[in-house]
Amino acid sequence: MPIPHRRIRAVMRYTSDKPDQKGVERGREHFTITVHADGRRTLRAYTEIDDAPNVMRDVTLSLGADWKPTDCFVRLSVGDQLMGTSWFQFTEAEAICEGYTVNEGRISQRYPLKAPLDAFGTHPIAADAWLTSIVDHSKGPHNGVYPNVLMCSLDHRGATGPMIMRHPMGVKLAFVGKERITVAAGTFDALHFRYSESAEPNAETKNEPGKHPPYDLWCTDDGDRVFLLAYVTGYMMTRYELTEYERIEPRA
Repeated sequence: MPIPHRRIRAVMRYTSDKPDQKGVERGREHFTITVHADGRRTLRAYTEIDDAPNVMRDVTLSLGADWKPTDCFVRLSVGDQLMGTSWFQFTEAEAICEGYTVNEGRISQRYPLKAPLDAFGTHPIAADAWLTSIVDHSKGPHNGVYPNVLMCSLDHRGATGPMIMRHPMGVKLAFVGKERITVAAGTFDALHFRYSESAEPNAETKNEPGKHPPYDLWCTDDGDRVFLLAYVTGYMMTRYELTEYERIEPRA
């Protein structure tokens, strides 16, 4: 039968950059991307962080053809125990959340918006690559602050919520430039971005909102922004790399 959409299946590996754990696997992420004929797209990601207390997250995030979020589902477990599960919808005028968390119980949120939301942070690394769509890289290398972004958790590991939260200072994101890089999954033309809340790469920051250490990320320069490589410095000292990649094009 005809397939009017294209699909991408991929896997990434999380490893430590800490001197006493260099290269040790500390997590993984399996994700698929579906891009429909009209430009709408959906990311389905399952992530595991092994560091105690371990974090397991299921995310289904959908964007319109304009790359603005339309709806999302997040289920979060921490320490092998359910933390929460929530559904989100985004209209031109508001962000909506219906869910349940262990800390808050049953939640129902209505968050007014002055303009359609630019992005929704959900914490899979593949979703961080999609969030870079808020940057106009045609302007060349530059820094920017993007306030019209909501998150499902302000924890650096995404281990709280999930519920609607606003970043305290807006997302600080720089476009570094275009590069050709090689990862375990192959060689790609890439876009290089840098998230930066803490200016000092080795600063003794902690897991606090607005104090995330510098976070460099590369994604494909092919219109789909598929994650390729990332590393975080500071207290986190972690690395993420694409290890498997399969692209299935539409067929008539």
